[in-house]
Amino acid sequence: MPSILFTLDDLRRILLEAAGAEESVDLEGDILNTTFAVLGYESLALLETGGRIEREYGIVLDDDDLSDEITPGDLIDAVNTQLSATEAQAA
Repeated sequence: MPSILFTLDDLRRILLEAAGAEESVDLEGDILNTTFAVLGYESLALLETGGRIEREYGIVLDDDDLSDEITPGDLIDAVNTQLSATEAQAA
């Protein structure tokens, strides 16, 4: 398990900073298994979100990690996988 963990709260913060939120979407609700498309985030918003995550956490995400057809839970898993890999390389 990485010593730095990317959480749903981290994702919510970055999503709001990068792209805001649709008025009809409650990011504080149970969004882990809802696709980004349903949440109102299109590919451009996800690219901005991904860029912010990469800069803040020092990782590189794959294009597949930023599809509007994935869920916040999928993205959190991808970020934490990258964080683990980065830590393993540094050790």
